[in-house]
Amino acid sequence: MESIISNLVTRFEKGSLSRRELVQGLALLAASGTAATAQENIDFKAANIDHVSVQVADLQRSIDFYRKMFDFTVVSQAEEGGVKIVRLGNTKTLVSLNHGGPPGTIDHYSIGIPRFSRESITSYLTQRGADPLQGNFAGLHVKDPDGVNVQISSQT
Repeated sequence: MESIISNLVTRFEKGSLSRRELVQGLALLAASGTAATAQENIDFKAANIDHVSVQVADLQRSIDFYRKMFDFTVVSQAEEGGVKIVRLGNTKTLVSLNHGGPPGTIDHYSIGIPRFSRESITSYLTQRGADPLQGNFAGLHVKDPDGVNVQISSQT
C-alpha cells in the first residue's frame, strides 16, 4: 500500500494528478484498507459444514428416518415463504428438511465460519467475483459454477 500512496503523491507533485484525484485515490485506499482489515477476520480454514438442506416429498417419513437412523431430534420447525422446514440434529441443526421438490434434491449446504459478519463476507466474496445473495434464510448465499446454492453463515 505504501508504494501506491507514494505513486499517487509523485503523480500529484508532477502535476499529472489533480488535488481532487489525489484525495479520491487516498480515500479509496483507506476504504479498501478497512475492508481488507475486516476480511482478515474471515477464516475459511476453520470452516465446517454447518448443515445440508434437502427437499423431501414426505416430511414425516423423512423425520422418522433421521430419528431412527441417527437418533436426531427436531431442533426447530418453521414455515418460510410457504415452505415447511424441519431442522434435525443433536444440539444443533445438521439436516434441514424442506417439504418440496423435486424430492432428494440438495437445496443448499451451509459453510459455517467463525467471526461471521455480513459486511466482511460480502466484501470478501465480491472481491473474488461472486455476487452474494441475501435470501429469506440466515447468512449469505453464492452460486457455485454449476448453480449449487452455497450458504455462508456463522459457525455454530
